[in-house]
Amino acid sequence: MRAIYILCLRQLKRYVRSPARIVGSLGQPIVFLLALGFGLGSVFRRAGAGNYFNFVTPGIIAMGIMFTAVFSGIEIIWDRQFGFLEETLVAPVSRLQIVLGRVLGGAIVAMLQGAAVFAVCLVFGFRFASWLLLPVAIVFMFLISLLFTSIGTAIGSVLQDMQGFPLVMNFLVMPLFFFSDALFPMKGVPKVLEAALRLNPVTYGVDGLRGALSHSFAFSVITDLAVLVVLSSILLSIGSYLFSKIQL
Repeated sequence: MRAIYILCLRQLKRYVRSPARIVGSLGQPIVFLLALGFGLGSVFRRAGAGNYFNFVTPGIIAMGIMFTAVFSGIEIIWDRQFGFLEETLVAPVSRLQIVLGRVLGGAIVAMLQGAAVFAVCLVFGFRFASWLLLPVAIVFMFLISLLFTSIGTAIGSVLQDMQGFPLVMNFLVMPLFFFSDALFPMKGVPKVLEAALRLNPVTYGVDGLRGALSHSFAFSVITDLAVLVVLSSILLSIGSYLFSKIQL
């Protein structure tokens, strides 16, 4: 347990000591929030669908979490190239503890980034429905963080090319984000697209976050939680296995 704590703390120190990283990670969510939230708000309202800014905000928060979480995997490649990973792996602790510490640390950092995006959304006018459901929103933020940190860990354990990691991640993460209900509601979409949305884990993360913040679930809180917990457990297991097979 001490190794898990130390590795989590190391991830947090990296995050806190890099204000440029914090500010830079806010750029893309803010652009999406302003361009879509305000740009399409009038169209959404004329269609009788309500306040688009409030609708899209949970998706933007999820986006901030996803990209920060998945790019935590690049630190494995970075540490491998500069020798820190070798020092970690020869320590008298199991690789399972090492990967759990890295994943939990990356998930906490992604949650903090999501909280920063949430604060920006509040500044621009977003208002959540109830303080009582805020802990539920935090649970969904953590599950999204854990899911995508596990994905980043799995890919970072396989790849050795630091330049190839962002290309793979953009090829994977951007489609998952756009083909979810982060930017548009599921109701009324073509059947093929609806099937894709239902197969996309991001849909359930955004739906749970949106439901907790605005009382608007497309599925149910139990369904959203079950899907995220099961998928996070599976991907964490895969990431742990791939990390255990790293050859230095």
